[in-house]
Amino acid sequence: MSGNASYEYSRAALLAVTEVEAPVEVTSADLDGQLEDVLTRLRLPHRLLERVAGVGARRNWDDTEDFQQAAARAGTAALEAAGVRPEQVGLLINTSVSRASLEPSVAVRIHDLMGLPTSATNFDITNACLGFVNGLMLASTLVDAGQVEYAVVVASEDARKVQDATVANLHAETTVRGNFMEQFASLTLGCGAAAAVVGRADERPDGHRILRGITRAGTDHHALCVGDHDGMFTDSTALLTDGLELVMDAWNDVPADWAWNSADLYITHQVSQMHTDAISESAGLPIAKLPTTFPVLGNVGPASLPITLVRNQEGLHEGDRVVCLGVGSGLNTAMLEIQW
Repeated sequence: MSGNASYEYSRAALLAVTEVEAPVEVTSADLDGQLEDVLTRLRLPHRLLERVAGVGARRNWDDTEDFQQAAARAGTAALEAAGVRPEQVGLLINTSVSRASLEPSVAVRIHDLMGLPTSATNFDITNACLGFVNGLMLASTLVDAGQVEYAVVVASEDARKVQDATVANLHAETTVRGNFMEQFASLTLGCGAAAAVVGRADERPDGHRILRGITRAGTDHHALCVGDHDGMFTDSTALLTDGLELVMDAWNDVPADWAWNSADLYITHQVSQMHTDAISESAGLPIAKLPTTFPVLGNVGPASLPITLVRNQEGLHEGDRVVCLGVGSGLNTAMLEIQW
């Protein structure tokens, strides 16, 4: 019996996907400069973030806009691109890891900033870096069921607090090589926002059909990456090994008639070059079909995958098949096929 949960959608379509780029570039060289004394004391080489993860830069918000405002801006842009009026929206799903407070939900402020109607249901889904794919799946299900006509899915991340906390943590006198590397992944995180609009394919033949997807859980690995605003602690080796095993267990259980190994493009969650190469090699996928944004944006959490789709959609043609493929702390994996 397969360990996957599989889903097929009958009339859901992706009508638009947009991004908002954070304005401030923070290079890995900038972070090296902030950690110069720590690297010297621990006898660690410079450019570790570039050499190990392939991350040369990430971006941060400035004082003119916070992550919730950016999410609303991305959502509004997606509605405009889809030709959908705010009053037509029946559902808003926020999938951000970042949150300003425990209560209320992040979705409520985004709903207000976007000027959505009181009839539009709104809530958060948080599932580490998989939230956006999970949000698309739920939105597609509700569109299929006829419960909503149009749904907006957003994600926006603010990594500044965890960046600053990590730099401060690493300056502690008690820091040794082991706990330096344990917090290393925090410095690959970046800020950014994305949004998508899902509607009915039978009413919008210009949309891109959301066809099918799978999820699979490996929650016995829930302690491999644990974080909050005070820092993120990661067993990077185990996360790569166990995460890749979970992804491949799911991939190898996908029904053969889905033919995912012959898709035209694979949009993966943006972790590192090592993770990208491992998925390419294990699944036998041409590396040219796995575009990346982490070298210039870092890991933007659940917003990474839709941002990468935005930056590659102009190269897609009618009928092309796109498989969105991600793994998130927990561990969980989710994959979704979209026909362009």
